[in-house]
Amino acid sequence: MPSEVTIRLSQAAKDQLAWLKRHTGLTQWNELCRWALTLSLRDPSPPLVRDITTDSNVEISWKTFAGPHGDIYLSLLKQRCAADGDEPTDPAVSKTLLVHLHRGIGVLAGRQDLRSIQDLIAIAAE
Repeated sequence: MPSEVTIRLSQAAKDQLAWLKRHTGLTQWNELCRWALTLSLRDPSPPLVRDITTDSNVEISWKTFAGPHGDIYLSLLKQRCAADGDEPTDPAVSKTLLVHLHRGIGVLAGRQDLRSIQDLIAIAAE
């Protein structure tokens, strides 16, 4: 992904991230978003929601989102595109990022057992 790419979130995702920040102790949007993305990518089923309205004021640059591991996240996204039968072009990769990020945020926010960073680690280890 080019470093000038900006990830925009829906209002619902923003609200869910605010809840997650309070309950996990993680204070950075990008850290929570990384957890959410990888949680969604490990689920082999396709996300149900394909069209997302990015109506919040939350914007994260790709560089901030991915940090020093941008190549790894990009490879994971391209691999998922290929697994889903899509060409790993920039538009397909961007859409894959958006739908998986939102699904992962929703999954994390829906967990009743998520009350700390330790719970987040336990979820990742499942």
